Amino acid sequence: MSKYRFPLWSVILVGFCCFTIGVVWLTGMQFTNNLPAVSSETLKTPSALPSLAPIVKKAQPAVVNISTVRIIKSQGPVFRYFFGPFEENDPFKDFFDRFFGEIPQHELKQKSLGSGFIIDKDGYILTNNHVVEKATEITVRLLNHKEYKAKVVGRDPKTDVALLKIDSHHSLPTLPLGNSDTLQVGDWVIAIGNPFGLGHTVTIGIISAKERIIGAGPYDNFLQTDAAINPGNSGGPLINLRGEVVGINTAIVAQAQGIGFAIPINIAKVIVEQLKKHHRVIRGWLGVLIQEVTPQLAKALGLKEVGGALVADVTPNSPADKAGIKRGDVILEYNGHPIKEMNDLPRLVATTPVGEKATIKVWRNGRTITLTTTIGELKEEKNIAERVTPSQRGLGISVADITSRLAARLGIDKGVIITRVRPGSPAAEAGLKRGDVIIEINRHPVNNLKDYYKYIQKAKPGDTILFLIKRKGGTLFIPVQIPGK
Repeated sequence: MSKYRFPLWSVILVGFCCFTIGVVWLTGMQFTNNLPAVSSETLKTPSALPSLAPIVKKAQPAVVNISTVRIIKSQGPVFRYFFGPFEENDPFKDFFDRFFGEIPQHELKQKSLGSGFIIDKDGYILTNNHVVEKATEITVRLLNHKEYKAKVVGRDPKTDVALLKIDSHHSLPTLPLGNSDTLQVGDWVIAIGNPFGLGHTVTIGIISAKERIIGAGPYDNFLQTDAAINPGNSGGPLINLRGEVVGINTAIVAQAQGIGFAIPINIAKVIVEQLKKHHRVIRGWLGVLIQEVTPQLAKALGLKEVGGALVADVTPNSPADKAGIKRGDVILEYNGHPIKEMNDLPRLVATTPVGEKATIKVWRNGRTITLTTTIGELKEEKNIAERVTPSQRGLGISVADITSRLAARLGIDKGVIITRVRPGSPAAEAGLKRGDVIIEINRHPVNNLKDYYKYIQKAKPGDTILFLIKRKGGTLFIPVQIPGK
């Protein structure tokens, strides 16, 4: 029997202390990290975790699958096996036509799939232009498997937006349009579409970035998301957690994972109203050729910060010319909107109604000047191209306007660049080459494609056209005779 004896109260006290220390130790992480406790009931109840099912269930009926048929012309199968199909203006096509005669063309039906979504009960559907471009047949399929033939109300290749219309005697489900300007990087979004023809498929992700420029067109301004977007998703909706459309799924980076792009719905809203009213998009026009302001240029121009759009050239008699904008000006602000980078200006001008006044702040010779002008209408280049006559095609050259980036690289600010010279053509025999810049035709200055076609149209078969071109920093005259006499 031990000679040491402890009072009962001391044993109880020691036991209580040990119990208290144990409880504090077990819950120490909770106290030290200052995190709220998670109840066992929450862990046992799956329904307590957030679910997107109600949002998806409400949105899916308004999302449609779009299938199209295009008629393409191709050479016969034996010829294609050995030589492959010829593209338009392919120089080898002329070679084979000359020696073997015109190759028989066969019509083939090419099918493709995409997505879209119904925006009102009248049957208007938003999708991408590239989904329905050149389609001869368009079929829209709803979630309930009903199919409708659709017609194109209008298309806008520059923003890749198209508006379709279906006629239904039944009430159609619709999706509300949200506000893409309020989106923040990190916001949750849902993509619904028809990837690989699998039908209604749902993916989820976040907004990874805004105002992305990917080289798709002059008005690039994409939302970037990591919600999975695959071929067939094009034209489908990107939806926020309120069930509103905030973007139109448009493009992917094939080599990457988790990088997809969508057109902000606020851009599409403006396009839709114009397509409904005019079946095309009428854009504002300022009449400037601009380039990026680099840190070196900013320093040379005396700007404190890099930003704005540097005016490389001004179209004569354009709204910019009438406002007093000059070459070398840096446009800093347009109608109260700061021009943070060069690409901001074309988007702002394009959305300005024709005939509306615009206030423009420019940096010139070390100070800020405020100018005003009336915005004109941008004339589409394709309307000019449609006026090309057979005599122009007989020259054997293709030309294009000079981009701001190319202008900066070549050190020029006007003219049109020759993009192709057909072998054996009058232009080739005269010595014109790909990359030559045409700055005059018959002693008339050529600033752009409009000038080029204007003076080329005046020439007749048998006439000789005198070109003044820039080549490797020098200029030279080259006469080219139009065949025909």
